[in-house]
Amino acid sequence: MKSSPEEIENRIAEIDPEVEFLAVENAGGDSLRIYIDHPGGVDLAVCQKVTSGLGELLEQHTLEVSSPGPYRPLTKPGHYARFEGRRAKVRTAEPIEGRRNFTGTILDAGEREFTLGCDGEIARISYEGVERSHLVPVIPEGASK
Repeated sequence: MKSSPEEIENRIAEIDPEVEFLAVENAGGDSLRIYIDHPGGVDLAVCQKVTSGLGELLEQHTLEVSSPGPYRPLTKPGHYARFEGRRAKVRTAEPIEGRRNFTGTILDAGEREFTLGCDGEIARISYEGVERSHLVPVIPEGASK
């Protein structure tokens, strides 16, 4: 089995169509970390089901299948639409008006770009221009940081 994100995503969809593939990253050496989500939440049973279903990858890699946690990656336009109104941290491949790092509220998610309200301004960022992006965790009022 290839270990491209597309192949992994397709295989996970075959294993369980309700499991959403979010991202894969190199976790050092031959280890891969795969982030998934599920409407009912990601528990040990879901992680084991995905790990077992990706047995071909286990021949080449050590797998770590995990929920996204509070720093949920945003990797598809639908993710930005789903989390409109939430804060996100975005790093772009190329500078936009002299900067590559943005942290702000997702205001709108269109077909080709999204808008982020940050530092009193609005940044328009194309999905293709995003190098890495994730939600900023919500810290409940009164909770210590």
